[in-house]
Order: sequence, then C-alpha cells, then structure tokens
Amino acid sequence: MKKKLVVLTGAGISAESGIPTFRGADGLWEGHDVTEVASPQGWKMNQALVLDFYNKRRKAVVEAEPNEAHKMLAELEYYYDVEIITQNIDDLHERGGSSKVLHLHGEIKKARSSVDENLVYELEDLEIKVGDLCEKGSQLRPHIVWFGEMVPMIEPAAKITADADILLVVGTSLQVYPAAGLIHQVGHRVPIYVIDPSTPEYYGSNQITAIPKSAVEGMKEISRRLKSES
Repeated sequence: MKKKLVVLTGAGISAESGIPTFRGADGLWEGHDVTEVASPQGWKMNQALVLDFYNKRRKAVVEAEPNEAHKMLAELEYYYDVEIITQNIDDLHERGGSSKVLHLHGEIKKARSSVDENLVYELEDLEIKVGDLCEKGSQLRPHIVWFGEMVPMIEPAAKITADADILLVVGTSLQVYPAAGLIHQVGHRVPIYVIDPSTPEYYGSNQITAIPKSAVEGMKEISRRLKSES
C-alpha cells in the first residue's frame, strides 16, 4: 500500500507558469477591485464586465503551460497515492499529469447556470457571452467560487486531508479561509511540509517543516526527500 500524500496548492505554483496571482500589492486584480469581478454583487451590477474579465483570464490559462512543480507532483504518483486539493481555477495540474485533482474554488474552463449550481458545462469556446443560457434559461456564469459564496468542495477536501499520511502545501501562505483551515484536519503525527516564500509564525510547530522557496525550487528539494522516504 502506498502512503497517502495530500497536496494543497495555491497561486504560487501557477505564478511560475505566468498566471498572475490573485491580487497585486495594491489590492487590485489586474486593475479591478475584486468586488467588481469576483463577487455576487459585482455579477448583479455588471455581468458583461465579469464575463469579459474571466474570458481574458481563460485565454491566459489556455496559453500557459504546466511548470516543473506541476510535473514533479505528477511524478510522485509513482511513489505515493497522491491527491491534490487546489485553490487554483486553472487546469495546469491535470495537464501536468496529475490524476486526482479537487478544485476548491471552481474551474475557469467550465461554466454553470446562474440559478442552479449543479448545472455545470465544459466550455468548448473560450468565451461566455451575455445571452449564453443554461438549459433552464438563465445566463451562464463562470464556474468559480466568488467572495461571499459557499465553498461546496471544502467538506470533501477536509475528508481527503484527514486521511493524509503526509501533507504537502505548495504556493500558498494559508491566509485564505476556509482553505487555510485544512491544515488542521491532519493527524497530530502527520508531517506537514510548506513550500512558500512567506512562512507565518505558526510554522514553528515541530509538525511543520517550512521550505521558504518558490514552488519549483521547493519541489526539487521535497521531491528528492519524499522519493527517498517512500
């Protein structure tokens, strides 16, 4: 039986593929206040703006390529039962070769009904336009969890994390809840490795090994270690 390696990933791993992190130092997301483009209120105020914003991001995701960190995570499946829980909305883990990926905050290459969250559609075109409707006749919206919305995949993610033999955190400083709370789901003796340039104070726990490096450089270090310990 392979040990279960649960990996929690965030914006830092996608940034090395050229996908901008969520917010810049000025608190804006590509020039927009996040409430304009990533909240139910913003959607009600200006659907066309929100759709255009995500159409541009979708194009950027399609043009991006998985980086070494994505590929190294996929390679670890040879040694471990790897399950990835990502806060990212891109598909770079899947394209990098990982076979078990749970998206906490949705998937940018999918659309869903604005009246029934269970009606989710693969996007054949890269765009969602005003007037594109679901089978119930409502406007299609990005399949993204916005600020102020519930995170429906958090319970399945918590169950996966609770079964971990090892927890690896890559490219997130664990500041966004409820995702940040997943680190507390693991058992007391489960080793936790955190790869991120910024390391909050509670990483001083004996259970947590902080690797203050970028996703790619940190994965090079931890991949060697995990392979030797498998």
